Amino acid sequence: MSNDPMPDGEFPLPPPRFGAFRERPLARILMDRGDIAAPDLLAALGTAERIGAPLDQVLLDGGPSQRRTVLEALAIQHGATVLSPAQTPPDPRLAGALDPVFCLENGLLPWVRSGGVTLVACARPERFLHVRDRVRQQLGPVRLAIAAEADIQAVIARRHAEELAQAAETWVPDDESCRDFNRLTPLRAVLAVAFGLAALMALALAPDLFLVTITVAALVSLILAQGLKAAALAAGHLSRPIPVSRAPTQFPKVSLLVPLLHETDIAGTLVQRLGALSYPRAQLEVLLILESGDMQTRTALDAAELPAWMRVISVPPGTVTTKPRALNYAYRFCTGDIIGIYDAEDAPAPDQIERIVARFEGAPDDVACLQGILDFYNPRANWLSRCFTIEYATWFRVLLPGLARLGFAIPLGGTTVFFRRKALETVRGWDAHNVTEDADLGIRLARHGFRTEVVATVTHEEANNRVWPWIRQRSRWLKGYIITYLVHMRRPARLWRELGARRFVGVQLIFLTAILQFTLAPALWSFWLVMLGLGHPVFDWMPQGLMAASVWLFVASEGIAMLAAFAAVAHTPHVKLMLWVPTMMLYFPLGVIAAYKAWWEMAARPFFWDKTAHGHSLTPAPALQTRSTERESSLSRVTKATEIWSRKAL
Repeated sequence: MSNDPMPDGEFPLPPPRFGAFRERPLARILMDRGDIAAPDLLAALGTAERIGAPLDQVLLDGGPSQRRTVLEALAIQHGATVLSPAQTPPDPRLAGALDPVFCLENGLLPWVRSGGVTLVACARPERFLHVRDRVRQQLGPVRLAIAAEADIQAVIARRHAEELAQAAETWVPDDESCRDFNRLTPLRAVLAVAFGLAALMALALAPDLFLVTITVAALVSLILAQGLKAAALAAGHLSRPIPVSRAPTQFPKVSLLVPLLHETDIAGTLVQRLGALSYPRAQLEVLLILESGDMQTRTALDAAELPAWMRVISVPPGTVTTKPRALNYAYRFCTGDIIGIYDAEDAPAPDQIERIVARFEGAPDDVACLQGILDFYNPRANWLSRCFTIEYATWFRVLLPGLARLGFAIPLGGTTVFFRRKALETVRGWDAHNVTEDADLGIRLARHGFRTEVVATVTHEEANNRVWPWIRQRSRWLKGYIITYLVHMRRPARLWRELGARRFVGVQLIFLTAILQFTLAPALWSFWLVMLGLGHPVFDWMPQGLMAASVWLFVASEGIAMLAAFAAVAHTPHVKLMLWVPTMMLYFPLGVIAAYKAWWEMAARPFFWDKTAHGHSLTPAPALQTRSTERESSLSRVTKATEIWSRKAL
């Protein structure tokens, strides 16, 4: 059949397949055709029954020839025809016939039109039945056709890339986004310079008064920060990360978004690590997200031979190049009910997705997000990686669960975080301009009435173990904290109403104290002069008793920090790192350099994404590989048992 337009400018429609709608089950059609071996078909039926997935989704994970066979069988079942861009090119005149987001959500696309009838290609025929009336209202008479979802998405991406990219940058409403910071850059730079000059003048003209003011501010922030840490430590002992040991009873579709940028050294390893996940492939999809110009990573992924349940999403260029913008763009191409985020260097526990699904299954509806625990597979690379591991253990295993128990809105981690799709739609995704999109999203979820839980499932990633890359990464985090705080404090009264008094105070304690602690840390270091028996420049301005209390407060704060670190490390496989906890007082001063770099970038380039390079410690711990192997062996036994059950049932 010719694919050339007809004389009247319309494409001829391919003839429909014979067979009434759902006249025969898909398994019977495949069995009659004989294209799939009976044992394979029986195994697929058992899997579909066990996980509650459509048979066609289970079978579509096979090779290209099997996928084509399944599409043809679906066409016979629905009295339709199979379309592909190579054989029947889609008519470009129908590009604007339906909203591209609507098409992506429902896996369909107006393909060709003839004689007043539009042939609508659909990858999920059952979904087409739900939206058929709406499609008819916009297109008139329609007829169903079957096409691969990858082909449908490729056409939509090619036609609407610019439109979807623009939407990804502006999905979050103006009053909840930081994107207007860019328009204020000249004024912000002037104010920053003016503030810096004023501080220098105060230091020159009244140095004692300046130092006293800074020291008092540092002490107040220290009291608040350590009080928060102590409360979280106490609450954390009452509520550790939520354990999830039972298996889910249902297996919803899960989409994993993995943003990549210049990851040539880690791309192939990432595919292997994600391949260790034990969640049923028919209900799992992994979207590897690349910037369109990142040919290095594209080449590396092409060499990795991606399985059918992994695919690459190319993000068109835009005004910013950030992780949240890439996530917003790729989100439109995923089909899962649960959306998870991983980073390039992540090595998740093999059963992590099952644990997440099981917890969502048992959690109240207002639990919109589950945050997993981050740990490192290279904690002994050097001193910096040891301290980084201790810091992460303190945050994810003690403080974050404690803050959640205290009822605070918690900033999320950028990886091993999972969302209900409906909640992401409600808050409209990630702020494309915020360089700590995870922290910002945690607060926005709380403002919309949702809760986040910390669950006891671990992802291992690579600890940043080089000094300058560590400073660059930490400066991005601190800059993002500053931006996030300023955005949400635009209208304090509104924030109070939406969060309530407790969580409003929590925002101040979590964000403001973190910013001030790093910024004003040099004032606190001066107390070491007193500990060494030397004088202090603010002695003349403070009563002796108050000065002594300040010194003891400084010492007590170090004790609280060490206690939290010891408690955290005790709940990790890295117990030997306790010997390194006292050295953390030498680790955090690096954050001061990062803080001043962050303040400079706030004035000069607030949206600059200072990317962290990965791939310097690629080999996960042997224990991780062992657990993965044991899990895969267990799944193999389950699969064999399922196949036997299926044969008996038939």
